[in-house]
This record gives sequence, C-alpha cells and structure tokens, in this order.
Amino acid sequence: MFYGSNDAYDFETGADKDKKESVVNISGSHSGVLCAAYICLALGSSGLLWASLQAGDARVAALLFGAIICGYVYQCPPCRLSYHGLGEPLCFAAFGPLATSAFYFSQASKSQTGILPFSSTVLSVSILVGVTTTLILFCSHFHQVRIGTKRGSEVVRCGVIALYSLVPTFAALKTLPLTCAFFTLLTLPIGKLLINFVQENHNDKVKIFMAKYYCVRLHASFGVALALGLFAARFI
Repeated sequence: MFYGSNDAYDFETGADKDKKESVVNISGSHSGVLCAAYICLALGSSGLLWASLQAGDARVAALLFGAIICGYVYQCPPCRLSYHGLGEPLCFAAFGPLATSAFYFSQASKSQTGILPFSSTVLSVSILVGVTTTLILFCSHFHQVRIGTKRGSEVVRCGVIALYSLVPTFAALKTLPLTCAFFTLLTLPIGKLLINFVQENHNDKVKIFMAKYYCVRLHASFGVALALGLFAARFI
C-alpha cells in the first residue's frame, strides 16, 4: 500500500518523473495505483484489527495504526512530511518501535509482556530494525541529491557504524543476549561493502542508484542474524 501510494503522490509532484521502477510509470495509471493502494489500506487495516482481537491485546492495534499514521503523514497530502526532512524519522518510528513491538505483542501472551508497551529487549531489537530500514529509505533517495552526495555518503557511514556500535552496547546492558552480538557482527562485511560502495560511487548518478539494494542486503542479513541470536540464546 505504502509503496503504491508513495509512487502515486510522488508522481503528482514530479519527483518520480524519471523513476523507471515507479508503479505509476510501469502501469501508466496514476488513479489506478492510488485506488489499489487505498483498497490495500482498507483490507490491511481490517486484517490488523482482526489480528488485534485474536491476540486479545489492544496494544497491537494501537501500535500498528500508529505505524500506519506515520506512513500516511510521510507521503500523503496535506502533510507530505517527507518533503520537509521528516521521512527518515517517521520511517524509523513506523518500522522500528511501533511495528516491531506490535508484531511481538501479537505473538506473545500478556503474561509474557507485562503492562508497559515496551520491554528492554523488544525496544533494543526494534531500534536496530528501525536503523536498517531507515538506511534503505535514505539510500533510495540518495541519487536525488537530497542532502548532497558527499554528505550523504557520510550519513550512510555514520548510520552503519551506529548500527554495529549499538549491538555490543545493548549486549553489555543485557538488553540483548551475547548471541545476538555474535551473529550480527558476522554481517559486518556487508555493512563495510555498503560504506565502500556509497563512498566510491556517490558522484555517479547511475551507480549510486544501486545503493538501496546494498541496504536491502544489509537489512535482510542483519535481521536473520538477529533472529538467530535470539533463538540461540534460548538454549544457552
């Protein structure tokens, strides 16, 4: 839903005029994409409400609808906060603390989660997921020179360094098991590959387009490693 509506509204502003993978440019129908996006929103919201009722926990619905609101104000008029430099913070909040915590609560019983909406472990995991997701968003706009390619490459470098610095920090604070630190640090070469790519190609409008796909690799591998670490900790 978000991808389709984002492309539809970006088409209106002309931001995606030369974006080959834009759903609007591929389909040739702005209104069709927007209509499909809102149908998906309605179906998805109904599904989330049903999942919340099944879980018997109102926090699931509250957090997920909070994530949806972040997505709406990010891209849709009259807000369009992504055009005011707030896209990355909204992405972090939506896919990090809000959505990650909601999916945890949907799988866990109330006796496991307690009264507060966040536990230290869930919050730590959600922060890490939020960082990797936000890197994808930032690099998807990298070739549009939103903050300058040279400065943008430094932002990516700082983001990756922060990501891999947070893991041992959380492990030291005992909000994440040591197994998470072990497995996630195995993905460090992928993070280094991303840094090298953006630093070497930040002046090349054609090559830098691929930066977001390097981020997707990092996001996927880091997420799997994080899950393996949490799983392995149960047996140690």
